[in-house]
Amino acid sequence: MERWLALELASTIRHDGDGGVADDLATAQGATHWIRAQRDLLAGHVPAIPVGELAADENLRLGIVELRQAVRALFARVVSPAPPSPADAHRLMPADQAMAHLNTAAAREPVAPQLDWPAEGAPAARLLSMENDPYVRLLAALARAAIDFLSGPERAQLRSCTAPRCVRYFVKSHGRQEWCKPSCGNRARAARHYSRQRAAADGGSVPS
Repeated sequence: MERWLALELASTIRHDGDGGVADDLATAQGATHWIRAQRDLLAGHVPAIPVGELAADENLRLGIVELRQAVRALFARVVSPAPPSPADAHRLMPADQAMAHLNTAAAREPVAPQLDWPAEGAPAARLLSMENDPYVRLLAALARAAIDFLSGPERAQLRSCTAPRCVRYFVKSHGRQEWCKPSCGNRARAARHYSRQRAAADGGSVPS
C-alpha cells in the first residue's frame, strides 16, 4: 500500500479507539518514535537524513507540530467544500499562513544539484545539502514532502473520512471508496442502519 510522508504527518492526529483523539506528537518521545517509523519515506527525500540518530527535543517536536498544523489546514482546503477532519475543523490555520509556513521551512535547507557520473554507467543528479543541523534538515524534508504532495496528482484524490469518530484524511484509491479503511466503512454502515431503524421507530422519514 502506497504511503505519503505528508499524509503520515497529518495522520499523527487520529481516533484513539475510545471515542477521543490521540496525538502521536504529544511528547518528544512520541515525536522521536514517529520520526524513526518514517525512515523509509524520509530516505526518499534527499539529501539523506540520519533518522536513526535523531532524538527529538521539545523545539523539534513543536516544529513538527507546526508543520502538521499547516499541512492539515491545506488538506482542509483541498477537500472543501466537503467538511474537513473534525479533529481541528474549529481551529485551522489560515491557508495563506499555512503556505507561507511550508515554504519557509522548505527554504531553510539550502541544497545544490551535483552531477554523479560513474566510469561505467549513466550520469545522474543528486542533491547536496548545505545545512549541518539535522533538525533543520528534517523539518525541511517534511515541508518539501508536503509541497510535493499538494502540488502532485494525489491531491485530487484526497478525502476526509466521514465515518463516525474518524478524523483521518486519506487518498482515494478507487472510484467507490468512501472511507479510509474497511473498519470505518463498517462503522459508517452500522450508523446508517441504526439511523434508519430509529427513524422508522419514531415514525419519521427513513434517511437514504
